[in-house]
Amino acid sequence: MNIKTLFTLITLGLLLSSCSNHKENKENTSAGKVDKQKQEINLQKTNISMAKPIYLTKAEFLKKVANYEQNPDKWVYLGDKPCIIDFYADWCGPCKMIAPILEELAQEYDGQIYIYKVDTEAEQELAADFGIRSIPTLLFCPLNESPQMAQGALPKDVLKKAIDEVLLKKS
Repeated sequence: MNIKTLFTLITLGLLLSSCSNHKENKENTSAGKVDKQKQEINLQKTNISMAKPIYLTKAEFLKKVANYEQNPDKWVYLGDKPCIIDFYADWCGPCKMIAPILEELAQEYDGQIYIYKVDTEAEQELAADFGIRSIPTLLFCPLNESPQMAQGALPKDVLKKAIDEVLLKKS
């Protein structure tokens, strides 16, 4: 066998082995996609809540929470479920700390309460109307009662206790 034939056989062998590896990798990737699709379907079947906090503008606040412009002397909550309103800003460190906790609570209490978020930078007039001077500020709005305000990044257990005792009236 001459060197040219030997070189051709080695090159051909390398090409065949690299193509088969590529095919195996492609099959593994396809199998991974199928497995991921099956996992997503199983999540949908188990009905895991994907509830998230709802971002409000002033106009939406006036429709969903309270139209304090029409009722300046009396709090009239418009919602069909109690709510928490998080007055926050994107640059605020404590606001960033509490955000994932509020997302978890939105899922845990899905169907029982609303969790709203108001960006105080974008909705300065709304924040001023509520006297927001420190963020995060949370406004707890039970049904048929006056709202209660809390400031700071409260831990999850404190928030859950407030939800259960103030909003849902569980003892």
